[in-house]
Amino acid sequence: MAREIEKVARRLVTMAKARSRQSAEMIKPSRADLARFAARFPYAETLDQTAAIRAVMNDLSSGKTMNRLVCGDVGFGKTEVALRACAAAAFCGKQVAVVAPTTVLARQHYETFCRRFAGFNIEVAHLSRVVGSTETRKVKDGLRSGNIAIVVGTHAVAAKGVAFSNLGLLVIDEEHRFGAKLKQSLRGLAPCLHTLTMSATPIPAPFNWRWRACRKSAF
Repeated sequence: MAREIEKVARRLVTMAKARSRQSAEMIKPSRADLARFAARFPYAETLDQTAAIRAVMNDLSSGKTMNRLVCGDVGFGKTEVALRACAAAAFCGKQVAVVAPTTVLARQHYETFCRRFAGFNIEVAHLSRVVGSTETRKVKDGLRSGNIAIVVGTHAVAAKGVAFSNLGLLVIDEEHRFGAKLKQSLRGLAPCLHTLTMSATPIPAPFNWRWRACRKSAF
């Protein structure tokens, strides 16, 4: 058993090193656009939240493929970190896929994204089993043509027939509830895909200090 664990660990390290060397298109929107979007956040950012947002923005503009995990308990503001990343990608003309494990959470995120992006001329769509067949076809057509900038959904985002025109960012919420095979399928939706995963599952010390998202806030 120990030998198998070591084998898997070595393979994961090798994969991580390969990803860290993978080039990706820089995502660096204007400060004015980001400031206008951030102004809609109705709460004061915590210090950890600010640090997490800054780290994500640095990753997106580094020219290397982002593969970042943001870990924090429910209500600690992880969604705002994701919203800022999605705004950065969308303002740079990139499409974004936001994936949640349940239809309820996907719907909640969809409604939040619609409110925050209202008036920015960025179309947000919803894709899950609760979406009717007619609307699903429209969403797939919009993603393929590039008219839809952000899609929020469940594993249906990785279903057959879903294709993107210019996908640049993948956000996986509650990533611990997705299987490895599905997460790999999601990451394969586009080459050199920036990926932001979020989880409320604690990471054992000494690693948790590195990924803590933000302290408790009113969000």
